[in-house]
Amino acid sequence: MKNCILRAPLAALPLAVLVAFPSHAQTVASSLPETVVTATRFNETLASLPMGVSVITADQIRASGATTVNEAVMKLLGVPGRQDSYGGGDYTLDLRGFGATADSNQVVVLDGVRLNEADLGGTRLAGIPIDAVERIEVLRGSGSVLYGEGATGGVIVITTKAGNGSARRNSATLYGAVGSNALRELRANATVASGGFSLDLHGQRRETDNHRDNFRSETDGAGLSAQWSNDTLRLGVRHARDALDTGLPGSLTAAQYAANPRQTTSPTDRASIRNERSGVFAEAMLGNWQLGVDAGSRDKSLTSVRPGSVYAYDVEAQQLALKARHSSQWGSARNTLVIGHDRGEWDREVFGAFGSVANQTTRGWYFKDDVTLASGTRLSAGVRTEKLDKNVDDGFAPVNLSDRETAWELGVSQPLNTATTAWARVGNSFRLANVDEFSFTNPAVVIRPQTSRDLETGLRWAQGAYKLEARLYRSNLTDEIGYDRNAPGPFGLGANINFDPTRRQGLEVDGDWKLSSTLSLGARVALRRSTFREGPYSGKDVPLAPRRTLALRADWVPMAQHRVSAGVNFVGSQHPDFANVCRMPAYTTADARYAVQVKNMELSFGVNNLFDRDFYTQAFGCASGQTTSIYPEAGRTFTAALRVSF
Repeated sequence: MKNCILRAPLAALPLAVLVAFPSHAQTVASSLPETVVTATRFNETLASLPMGVSVITADQIRASGATTVNEAVMKLLGVPGRQDSYGGGDYTLDLRGFGATADSNQVVVLDGVRLNEADLGGTRLAGIPIDAVERIEVLRGSGSVLYGEGATGGVIVITTKAGNGSARRNSATLYGAVGSNALRELRANATVASGGFSLDLHGQRRETDNHRDNFRSETDGAGLSAQWSNDTLRLGVRHARDALDTGLPGSLTAAQYAANPRQTTSPTDRASIRNERSGVFAEAMLGNWQLGVDAGSRDKSLTSVRPGSVYAYDVEAQQLALKARHSSQWGSARNTLVIGHDRGEWDREVFGAFGSVANQTTRGWYFKDDVTLASGTRLSAGVRTEKLDKNVDDGFAPVNLSDRETAWELGVSQPLNTATTAWARVGNSFRLANVDEFSFTNPAVVIRPQTSRDLETGLRWAQGAYKLEARLYRSNLTDEIGYDRNAPGPFGLGANINFDPTRRQGLEVDGDWKLSSTLSLGARVALRRSTFREGPYSGKDVPLAPRRTLALRADWVPMAQHRVSAGVNFVGSQHPDFANVCRMPAYTTADARYAVQVKNMELSFGVNNLFDRDFYTQAFGCASGQTTSIYPEAGRTFTAALRVSF
């Protein structure tokens, strides 16, 4: 391994309704807590940020019964996800309607370390132990200044309890669950703390037949984090591993899906994935400076076995993130400067007769400055420059891609009164083709860098028991990179190309209401359009990008030690093809969970897809006007669980 180098009226309607009843909000004894985020690379309150960030807490994850990061983001925030072809619970999350290229247009960060792959393999989130997660933050819209290439759609920031930086205490939990489809799951977590030292341990194992033939999967994982801290310094190391062994049931035609969605079309196909992550981290306070470093290395191997063929590869990746924040006072104004440097190396070796070697290196510097005036007005400006080098050598015709790109951003937020803040930002983001894209294209056509001009404005309102945020956004993309099966390319199988100009635009509304100390409600609504602006598909929807999503959640404590959590998720119809001839139907699912606390034990019973709907989230084919290449989702499933805390 190499050295570690590390629609505006609609948005205003909920606000108008809530403002019309301020006296009621003030009579509720309980209020929603102030939200602190780290998506800006350092801890700060959300209230004055000129950007939208949605936050999921550990308590919300536990109450919902979500077992993976993917499931938590989909259930609690209404983000649409598409099932991958493996049985380990992974989904491609789509923050702002990028469809098939969603994973390449958003960044995932775990405890300060970027996890994205430099190919089309997807980011595996299901291997992250859900009980170890303290919070998940979703930065809506471009995060390219702070996080670099591929952050046009947004950034998902996952922070573990050990990585949160808060004081640790001695504790332990054991979790066991059984359920539908022969589910068996065990999870264990422990923290040992003394003085400034702490050690966090976790382990998990999950077995299930899943909801289709030849879809049985077994997953396991373990990890540790050790750290020491005092008032000015924090140092630590971490290591984790996870493994997945699964059957691959294959996709179905429309006729097969209608006849029996549980069937398999590939009864002997198998796959395995192995992941290991290691890292070191440090934070220090030196006067007005706050310094941080996160360094990580990651090994991933995948083996897929089909009759007559084996596809296997190994990935090695290293990331280094250096960051610094300086706070100062200029008269009545407060200034915050953030500077940082990111370095990354990624290497992949594909084995076999048609093997290849691919690598990517990145070097990025970013600067961001925020000035807050005495009036509360916050002015923000940032810029990033990043050098990228990508290479693929298959032993016949090596190809490479090298470029330097720049992202920038300007933002402003303005408090309108003690409860309301308006904000806006404009910027430029970018992406280069990944190693799978620029190595499978028409040799006579060079894939140009993808750029996007991003504009967003929002309104954030919080008073007592109410919180509301509405965001309007538009991103105009030029030279968007993606696969078109109708484009001339190698072997007559299409090619990766630069699309004609596209646009992402929409309205997002998040609302939370704590009616009392025992009842909380939440709603997440998104109305969006992902369309081609020019070319033969002008006015058509980008494939696999639904126009509407909705997530409703309720959390109720009917009596002491009892808790009921329930939710409804709706995802609108979408097209799997560029011409929009075929349509994937919209779907609505509901889930519920009841838990009772008996001393140090929590007994829970949960149900997903309460009304046993037939639906699918993934399909990528269109034949004779019918959607095909379908991957069905599970029907109604039950889970009974016991959690013991020490």
